Formats: sequence, C-alpha cells, structure tokens
Amino acid sequence: MYALVEFKGKQYKAEKGAVLKVDRIDAEVGAAVDIDSVLLVSGEAVTVGAPYVTGAKVSAVVESHGKDPKIIVFKYMPKKDYRRKQGHRQQYSIIKIQDIVGA
Repeated sequence: MYALVEFKGKQYKAEKGAVLKVDRIDAEVGAAVDIDSVLLVSGEAVTVGAPYVTGAKVSAVVESHGKDPKIIVFKYMPKKDYRRKQGHRQQYSIIKIQDIVGA
C-alpha cells in the first residue's frame, strides 16, 4: 500500500516504513506529524482524490534535521565590473512514515 501526498508544496510517494527527505519542519525530533493532503491511495483498489482523498491520512515521525551542501550562486557581467557571489544551504527534515489510513 502506498499513497501520494502533498507536503509543503511538493509531492512525495509515501509507503509504510519509508524515509522521506522533506523541507524543514518546525517540530522536534520524535514528534508525530499527520499529513491530511493525500492525493492518491493505492491498496487493493486505487482511490484518486479531487484534489484530495477524503478521510485519508498519513502518519509520520520526525527522525532528524539537517542541511544540504552549500551551493554557490555567482552572477557577473563581462566588462562591466559587476560580480555577486552568494551561498545557500537548504535545510531539511527526515521523516519516517508510520501508517497510511485510506478512505
């Protein structure tokens, strides 16, 4: 059984026991997270929502938090003495799917 969920503007495939890397959540490690925006539930039968499946829910637990490697954004214009260097590190959370409750 799996479900397609929308979480913080992005879509993920959630299966029981799967580990997902999502954008940073303001929750402590070990906290439970419920995701109500389920787009599709596939079990014995496939249920597609319009846009969400009513009564479906995915339960997860926050495993850890972290930061991605730094990326460098460098802009320049040749012959114009214009140079801008900027770095960015995206923060993320690791969540583990505990249960999928279908409609």
